[in-house]
This record gives sequence, C-alpha cells and structure tokens, in this order.
Amino acid sequence: MTIHGSCVCGAVRYAIDGDGFEFQYCFCSRCRKKSGSSYAANLFVYTNQLSWVQGEEKVRRYELPTAKYWATCFCEDCGSAMPWLSRTGKAWIVPAGGLDEAPEIRPRKGIFFGSKAEWYTHADALALFEEYPPREK
Repeated sequence: MTIHGSCVCGAVRYAIDGDGFEFQYCFCSRCRKKSGSSYAANLFVYTNQLSWVQGEEKVRRYELPTAKYWATCFCEDCGSAMPWLSRTGKAWIVPAGGLDEAPEIRPRKGIFFGSKAEWYTHADALALFEEYPPREK
C-alpha cells in the first residue's frame, strides 16, 4: 500500500510505501510547541519507505542543539510540518496530520504523557460537531 502526504500549499509531496513500524502520540513540550497542539501524532517509517514526489528543496530542517533526538522539518512556503529523518538515519518521522490517506497502522502509545499540557482534555470529554457548531446566542 502506498500512502501520500503533502503540505497545505501543495508545494511539497511525498509517498510512503507500506505501513509504518510505529505510530505514537508525543505529549512532550517540544512536540506541543512544534505542532501547536496538545500532542504530536507521528508515524515512523523505515528510510527506504519514504520518497519525495515533489518540492523536497522547499523542506527546511531545524535541530535543537540540546536535544539528543528531536528535530523538525517544514515547508518553507506554508510552514506545514514535513517528514524528518532521525538523527541516527534509521527512520523517517512523519507527522500524521500531513497524510492524504489513512495508514492501516493506528497509534499504539502515547509518550511523555506525564508532561502533558495542564489544559489537555481527551476528545471523549468534549462536545463534538461534524462542522462548525451552531452559534450561541
């Protein structure tokens, strides 16, 4: 199975052949800041599974010098999170929100949950709507 991913503006596109070997949520403060959300949802794939279809030259990388593993990549045009190669070179970390199709693998764990945001609320505890909610008067 091949799944595709892209940025918001469409300048960067990539393909993943096969399912990833891990899918997890990370609740650490760095991933929260990177994602702008309560956690980052990341798929891990082997290096030979990911190929750039278009726009690889528009992908920028930032490595935090004090972090052993953490890095991030993004589209220089729209800022969308992009896959980044691990510092060991053994895997691509793919932000799941950038996938255009659903992978067959599902998240199996959440890491650094002890450092989750104080305001984190599980989706099951929220009022959920298919689209915008009705306006309150």
